[in-house]
Amino acid sequence: NRGAMIKVNGTEHPWRQGLNITELLKEKNYVYHAIIVRINEKFVPPEEYQAAVISDGDSVEAIHLITGG
Repeated sequence: NRGAMIKVNGTEHPWRQGLNITELLKEKNYVYHAIIVRINEKFVPPEEYQAAVISDGDSVEAIHLITGG
């Protein structure tokens, strides 16, 4: 039994009840200001990260928007 898992950018990550985007980004050390998050290909706006609870088996994409010149 592998336990409850989610996928983050294609890599398995342990899941727990009540995990939200804010906590997940902290766990993964994603501290970028410009980041786009999708759960199961559905965009989640930054103001909803605290309320957006991730379910067991979800696929999460956290994409860092790189600015430059």
